[in-house]
Amino acid sequence: LPHLAVVSPFSSTGAFICLKPPSISSPSLNLVVSLLYSVMSPTVNPLIYSLRNQELK
Repeated sequence: LPHLAVVSPFSSTGAFICLKPPSISSPSLNLVVSLLYSVMSPTVNPLIYSLRNQELK
């Protein structure tokens, strides 16, 4: 489960950028997706580590 919590945000934002039609491409949308891509992992890290520690017990 922790592995999926890390991989899914990265793969979903990457897939969204690659698969979105050029007609909806805007700098503000690209900025939002870039922020999600770079902020999501550090924000979710405490949750991921707590899940991993519970699995090890």
